[in-house]
Amino acid sequence: MNSFEINKIFAAIVVTIIIVVGINKVSDFIFDVENENVAAYKVEAPEGSIVQAKSEATIDLSSFLASGNVENGEKVFKKCAACHSITADGGNKIGPKLWNVMFRPVASVADYKYSKALSSYGKEWTWEEMNGFLIKPAKWIKGNKMGFAGLKKEEDRASIILYLNKNSDNPKPLP
Repeated sequence: MNSFEINKIFAAIVVTIIIVVGINKVSDFIFDVENENVAAYKVEAPEGSIVQAKSEATIDLSSFLASGNVENGEKVFKKCAACHSITADGGNKIGPKLWNVMFRPVASVADYKYSKALSSYGKEWTWEEMNGFLIKPAKWIKGNKMGFAGLKKEEDRASIILYLNKNSDNPKPLP
């Protein structure tokens, strides 16, 4: 192979690199993106669509809570008992004690160190908040330290909420 053949191969490689880089620069100019840090684009549902109606719908608390019972809540709470105590004189474990948890402010147990996400949440544990949190804690309050995957069954969530409400100095009346 003589030097002329080597020069042709080298020139072909250089021209290919120039074309690829040139196409990349031209396409960046043609398809200009305003915010390159956005991983996805939000698509709004059309007015009055089924998707929009579902996202705005609230659960019917009385029928939701009627699907659970305190006895089942006590059984389901065994999943929680590894990290939480539920007695009046119980202390904190890996997670805070849950005595009187219903309708108290989130992150309000004085001798427990909460994550920044829970400390700054600024709400209280209502029926709706507890239900949403129990579905998937990491998704409901992003950045919290609770490693629990959540309860998918509506009956289990309702039962746990009823059980938590019962384990209180002053249980709230059901809606």
